[in-house]
This record gives sequence, structure tokens and C-alpha cells, in this order.
Amino acid sequence: MAEMRCRKSAALEGEAAEESRSVAAEEEEERRESRGDEDGQEERVQPSTRKSAAASWLQSVLRMFFGAMAAVACGMLYAGYLSGFHDRKFWFSSRQELEREASFPGGSGLYYHYYKRLLAAPSFSSGFYELTEDNGTVSGRTINAVERLFLYPELITSFLYRVTGSQNRVEPVSFYLGSVFGLQAVCVSALFVCSWALSGTCVAGMLAVSWFVINRQDASRVEQGVPLRENWALPFFSWQVAALTGFLSRSTGSASEMFCYLMLSACSFSFLLLWELGHYFLFVQGVCLVLLDSLDLVPPRKTADVYRAYLGSLVLVYLAQFQNASLLSSPLLSLLIGSVLARYFQRKMKMRMKVGRLGARVMKLLQVHLVFSCVFTCSFLVKLLPASGADFTLQLLEAKLGLNSTADFVTNFLLCQEALRAPGQDLFLRLTQTSLLPFYVLVLTVCLLSALQVAFRRLSGRPISSSLRLEDGRIAEQPAVAYHLLHTLLLGVLTLLFDGVKYLWTPSVCMFTAFGVCSPDLWMTLFKRLRLKSVHPVVLSLILSTAVPTIIGFSLWREFYPRVLAELADLQEFYDPDLMELIAWIRSQAPAVFAGSPVLLGTIKLCSGSVVTSLPVYSDLDLLRRTEDTFQVYAMMSAEDVYKRLAAHRTAFVIVEESICSDVQLRTGCRVKDLLDAANGQAARSQMDSFSKHGRFCQEVKMNYSPYTNYFTRVFWNRSYHVYRVNPVISFQY
Repeated sequence: MAEMRCRKSAALEGEAAEESRSVAAEEEEERRESRGDEDGQEERVQPSTRKSAAASWLQSVLRMFFGAMAAVACGMLYAGYLSGFHDRKFWFSSRQELEREASFPGGSGLYYHYYKRLLAAPSFSSGFYELTEDNGTVSGRTINAVERLFLYPELITSFLYRVTGSQNRVEPVSFYLGSVFGLQAVCVSALFVCSWALSGTCVAGMLAVSWFVINRQDASRVEQGVPLRENWALPFFSWQVAALTGFLSRSTGSASEMFCYLMLSACSFSFLLLWELGHYFLFVQGVCLVLLDSLDLVPPRKTADVYRAYLGSLVLVYLAQFQNASLLSSPLLSLLIGSVLARYFQRKMKMRMKVGRLGARVMKLLQVHLVFSCVFTCSFLVKLLPASGADFTLQLLEAKLGLNSTADFVTNFLLCQEALRAPGQDLFLRLTQTSLLPFYVLVLTVCLLSALQVAFRRLSGRPISSSLRLEDGRIAEQPAVAYHLLHTLLLGVLTLLFDGVKYLWTPSVCMFTAFGVCSPDLWMTLFKRLRLKSVHPVVLSLILSTAVPTIIGFSLWREFYPRVLAELADLQEFYDPDLMELIAWIRSQAPAVFAGSPVLLGTIKLCSGSVVTSLPVYSDLDLLRRTEDTFQVYAMMSAEDVYKRLAAHRTAFVIVEESICSDVQLRTGCRVKDLLDAANGQAARSQMDSFSKHGRFCQEVKMNYSPYTNYFTRVFWNRSYHVYRVNPVISFQY
């Protein structure tokens, strides 16, 4: 019985072993089948993945192509519109050369005069040398016109006119105007690209261009004077901002980031080279980056790279401008020095001590404090540099901010210029009528609240998400958006102080507002703040980012498109017979030295080539002092004193303008007569009546009696101008 039980148990164990082997074999077979199925699925998925990747790549290429074509088309249409509008306004194509030159407003024709001189020279090199040793423009002075007037636009344009062989095909003036209008097309294309890059849709670019064209009165100075330096420089600034936007948006180390950085460097150099005030606005841009870096909203490495581009551009422009001392007193240079020192001390402190989260925050705030301390310290030190002009710039800024009152004529004369005066309420009324300002306030408010939230998160030690989703609703965490938010805020504050800054602020507002209303991220951020739950916020954001721009575009097209076409159809008349009569008389005289208002002297220099005592250049203190001496013909001063001032500048003829002498407008003390009376101690600027033992010279000299006839002889007059010869030998008549 025991043997039978043992055999039976052994048999049962053998059957169990066989069953376990069969089960294991079945499981192994199932694994093989499953692996085979997975391999088959992978083989089927790989071709589909490749197809989808190729389709997405082709879609992005097509999107880039059509977006670029739209940007170019918008620019070309705007350039064509400007050309047609300019021809209709001045009847440019049907006028003689002298009448064309006289149509350049505000003394801006002075720059075109140097363009003509370059073309009239035997060669480009000889013309360039003549401008660097110019003794035929300002009486008694040999000036470097390229350095003082920033004439590189004329140098480049004349060089291109010669190289391209356009002498037999295009008139010089048409080539010159076409170059400026072409740059305006470049500016519009840059606004398109920048808004497109921020929002991801071409609709934002088209909306930004539409707002820019409609508000061009406050966005561009090309209609006020084609040759002005701003019209050459601001297109490069627009592309510099677009390149900075791409640089901040791209991933580190990518080819697109390097391309944006190279464009940023080239545009910064061009902007500084073409406009004497360019370094002030790059300083504002640098301040934005300092503040964003302190909150870790911009990567520190990228901020340092931008500062290197600034420094390289500043050094190259300093060399190209013949070691211009005014660039050494630039606040941009002081900012760069302060930034380098702050980073150096911050690195040393990190090496010597271990800092926690709170210590890192404190070090960031100390870095900002050190940067701005260095800016003010360097600004004070550069006042000691000869011919830097920093002292006068600070004096002008103090007078503008009301920190110091002065009776100095030059300071008050500059503050009375339209560009340095506070803007009127009509600016904001015009922007409101075009619906730009209301939507800008909306976009600005949403982005500002989001930026404050992000700044609080950073101060609390929370890291910024590397990959933002639409559902997050944190639009200000994008470095490019944070930069544009702060940049447009600082430019807006400066616009409230200086009306001339609006030509940089308004394009920025057009671009930033168009991006905001077309971006689903902005609407999602708004709905996150409102805690919207009735409708899915993502769906509603996508709908509004399409519907709102469509409604705005349709309303703008319906209301303003007929006005734009009407401006092209409107034939305007620009003709000043008194000015043309004066220029004809001046050209009939032998070469002589003329004195008058800077604006008039710029036109005289262009149309006659005569030597003048001053120029319409308001960034040169020496020329401004000469203007003050010339303007004494409108002061209450004796004939002898006026004669001495004019004779010191070798003046042969002085031109008295009726519009200045008989100015009766009440413009808060900004009449030339009021400024002169205040500077000469004859009246306070707030008083209307002036006191002096002498009558006003421009009125007394018309009486033609002694002692005025002893020093001056009237040789030409019409309704607007009186020309007096400064007698070389004083004749005493009683």
C-alpha cells in the first residue's frame, strides 16, 4: 500500500510538472505574439509620425512665407501711399528744382544740401573730405559737418546713387525721397513682424499696420520733414525691437537666436549712427532689461548678451563719429559700466558666501541699486569732460522737471520747441477716436496685473514654468511680453513729458495693442482673473482672439479707408511767394554771410549755398549760442549792441521776419521776444509787458532814422521779410 501511494504521488507530481511546462510555453507564445503585434504597430506608427512631422514642417514654412509676403506688401503699399501723398501735397513732380528745395519744411532741407554737395563733388572721397573740413557753411568756423550733423544717411545715399548708376535714370531728389519712403516701408514691415512674432498670427501684424497708418500723424515725422534724422533712424530701431523680441523668445543656443542677435547688433549700430539722440532711447531699453533681470523675468545670460551688443555698437559709432565726446557722456555708457560692476560684485559675493532664497532676492535688489548709482555717478563725472555737453543736458532736464528755474535763452528756447513740450490733450483724443487707446488700456491692464502676479511668484521663490500652456493664463511670464510691457510703459511716461517721444511710443502702442487683442493668452489671462466658469475659458479665448480683431479691422476699414483715399485725391497748394522772392534776391547777390532764424537759414543754405551764421541744429550748443546772438534783432536792445553781436560773426546781411517781430500769440511765454526779454533781464517770462530804455530793434529799425541807419541799411523788403545790410563802415547820420 505504501508503494502504491508513492507511485501515485510521483505520477501526480509528473502530471503537475507537465502542466506547468505547457502553461509556461503558452505564456511564452503569447508574449511573442504580443511583441510581434507591438512591432507591427510601431512599424505602422512610424510612417504616420513622419508624415505628420513633414506636414507640420510644410505648414510652418507656408505660414512663414505668406506672413513675410504680407509684411512686405504692407510696407510697399505704405511707401507708395507716402510717395503719392507727398507729391499731391507739394505738387512735387510738376515744380522746378528751386521750388522743390524750398518745400522742405522746418529747415530740414539743410541735410539735402549736403547730399547735393556730395553728388556735385568729383568723387565720393573728395566730397567726404570736404564735409569733414567744411568752412563754407558757418561763418568764421571750420566744422566737421559729418560729426555735427550726423550726415551718414546722405553719405550712404549719395554713394548708392553713384554706384547703382542712377544718374541717367532717376533724379537726385527722387532717389533721396525714395530712400526715405523705402525706409518707412521697412519700419511698417518691422511692426508687422514684431506683432506677428508675439501673437503667432498675421492678423495682429495687419491690425498693427492699420493703426500705424491711421495714426501716422503721431507715429511718424515723415510728413513734417522728409530729411529729418528720425525718419532715417527709427526704421532701424523698429527692426532692433523686433530682433530683441525674437532673441528673448527663442531657445538658448538655437540658430534663430543667433540670427536675431546679429540683427539686434547691426540695427543698434545703425540706430546710433544715424541719430544723435539714439543712445538715450537705447538707455531706456537698457533700463527695462535691468528691471526685468532683477525679477528674473529675462534670462541673465541674454541680458548680458544685449549689453555686449550695446557696448560694441557704442564703440563703433564713437570711432565712426570721429571720437565724438558727447557719446562719452551718454547715459547708455554709464548703464553698461554699472551693469558690469554689479555683475562682478554679485559673482564675488556668491563665491565667498552661501546665499539662500532670501539672500538671492536681496542681491538682485542691490544689483539694481548699484547699477543706477553708477549711472548717476558716471553722469556727474563726465561733466568734467571738455565739450561733452553733459552739464547742459542736465541743466535742461532740471529746468524741464521744474527742479531749477533759469532765464537762459538757449535752455528756454529748447524747452519751447514742440518736441520738448508736453503733449496736448488732442493727442489722446486722436488715439481714442481710432479705438487704439481704449484697447491699449485694456491690454496694458491685463498684462500689468499678470506681471505683478509673476513678480510675486518670483519673489516667493517659485520658478517660472519652462513650457507655458494656454490654460495657465500667465501671459507676462513670456520674456518678450514682459519686455514690451515695461518698454511701452516707460515710453508712455516720457511722452507725457516730451511730445517728441510719441513718435516712438505710438508705434509701440500699435504693435503691443494689436498683439494683445489677437492673442488667446491675453483673453485667457483675463478670464483667469475674472474666474469665468459659465463658458469654457479656452474656447472663449480662441473665439475672442479672432472675433475682436475682425470687428476692429472692419470698423477701421469702414470709417478711415475713405479718408485715406480722400487724402490722396486732395490736391493741396504749397507756395510761398515772399520766400521765393527773397531767395531769388539772395541768389542774385555776391557770396555773403546771412543771419536770421535757424529755420530760414536752413532753407537759404539749401537754395542759395550762401554762408550763414547758424544752422537749425538744436543739439549743438555753439550753434545755439550763435542763434541767440542773431535773435537779438527781436530784443529791446540798442543798435550798437546788435551791430556788435552781428559783426562778431562776420554778418553781411541780417533778415528780419515779420512773423517773429509781430508775433502776438499768447503761448505761455514761448515767443522769441519773451525769451529774449527774460534772458536780458528786461522782463519776467510770466509778464506780458516788458521794460527797457530801448525800443524793440526789429520795429525801430523800420523807422529808418538814426542811430539805426548808421549801422544798418535796408536793401530788400516784402510783406514777410526785411533784409538789412550790416554796414562795414559806420556812417553817422543825424
